[in-house]
Amino acid sequence: MARAAMSRAVAAIWAATALATAHADPTPSVSELVGELKRLAARVEKLEKRNAELEAQVAARPPGDAGLEQRVQALETYRSGIEAGLADETVSEKEPELTSRLKAVENATLDMQKQSKTVEALEGFAVGASFASVGQKASGIGVSNTQLNYRADLTVTTPSIQTGNIESKLFAHLRAGQGKGIGQYFTAFNGPNATAFQLGSVVPPDTSAVLLAEAWYQADIPLPLDGFKPRSRETLTVNFGKMDPFAFFDQNAGGNDETRQFLASMFVHNALLDNPLAANVGADGYGFSPGVRVAYLNERAKPEKYGLSLGVFAAGAAASYDAPLESVFAILQADTEQRLFTGLAGNYRLQLWYNGQAPTYVPDQTAEHYGFGLSFDQRVHDAVTLFGRYGMAWGDGLPFNATVSLGAEIGGSYWNRGADALGLALGANRTASGFRAQSAALVNPDGSPVYGFAASGSEFDAEIYYRFHAHERFEISPDFQYIRNPAGNPDAKAISIFGLRLLLSY
Repeated sequence: MARAAMSRAVAAIWAATALATAHADPTPSVSELVGELKRLAARVEKLEKRNAELEAQVAARPPGDAGLEQRVQALETYRSGIEAGLADETVSEKEPELTSRLKAVENATLDMQKQSKTVEALEGFAVGASFASVGQKASGIGVSNTQLNYRADLTVTTPSIQTGNIESKLFAHLRAGQGKGIGQYFTAFNGPNATAFQLGSVVPPDTSAVLLAEAWYQADIPLPLDGFKPRSRETLTVNFGKMDPFAFFDQNAGGNDETRQFLASMFVHNALLDNPLAANVGADGYGFSPGVRVAYLNERAKPEKYGLSLGVFAAGAAASYDAPLESVFAILQADTEQRLFTGLAGNYRLQLWYNGQAPTYVPDQTAEHYGFGLSFDQRVHDAVTLFGRYGMAWGDGLPFNATVSLGAEIGGSYWNRGADALGLALGANRTASGFRAQSAALVNPDGSPVYGFAASGSEFDAEIYYRFHAHERFEISPDFQYIRNPAGNPDAKAISIFGLRLLLSY
């Protein structure tokens, strides 16, 4: 076979030589051509000799190589074992080690994919949790008492869903707690512990039940409707569902969060809207109500902002879904954020409100109440925020018809404790003429007095707290409150309340 190939090579050389001779210059001599042919013949002879040697080596090899065949057979058996092991999802000690490792890698990869899908499913959710516990001891109330309570809150906000230019989301809030607070032992216009929460009217006090406090939908609509969203500086927001009206109205940076700032209700919200005797906010006994809110925000002059919002909520028994919706609590708020005091942020708000079924100081009676409120919070230094509220109301059955409060929160950076804060506030609630005239005469169905005193003048309140930031998630707040002439009772002793609040938040 090698010789045939060699013969074809020689024939090709001769053909090439003939072709070159036919086209070449006729001047080369015959001796030159003969010399070239001799060199080619010598190379062919050498190749034939090497080919003979190779053929001799092949002929001398044994007819079969047993070692090679055994190795090939072993490889085939190993490959078959791997294929059989991979066909079975279970792991066996009899299968090849390579199969076990491949299955381990595959399972780890599947676990990572599951975790990735779980993370993707939860991506965008915002979850918050807090646990606040308060202990208070009061003097001047005729009984020696130390009252404890706790409150736990869990909030979940879904990722925003884009529909055209509109962004929408859902919000849910769960709350549980025990302890009605020390305010149950005396009568005052100001509640001394706004964290107190207990479903005692529904379940036994020793049962800590969970309440779906809030569940509402929000849609943010950029304006104008047919405009280019990235350049929009105006927004229309719509909320509806079960809500806390104070989450959207009467906000205040200085006094708004009873778990971190002031405990007294009149320094958390406008006292006319939120008080133990006749809260005009229209919410149920736990502070929540079904309703709808529409808000407009203008940020064209950002960082200065302007807003207008309207809320309509169920009032009376309808707020707790126990009766038909016969009347509502409506509130209109205009607000603006301004940069005063060399550019420091401040918020100023005006509220007008109406409640067609507001509670009164007469048990189980309601009346129409309406009023207005003013509030502000203004930073005046790097870590000093001043705040205040004022309100007036009109209608039958108001225990007090005017309220005012002023206060300040001072950050701890002035004493090298930047995360700490010191809060101080003073306030007064003026008794209404009808309450002054009737408070002494009102009796319960069993004949016992409702109040047992003739009200006069105003109730005066003060509170001071220090928020100690123990670490990132834990805060401790000693608190002191002072109430003079509680509920306008001129014969009552001044009440001093010492408290300690613990807060865990995530």
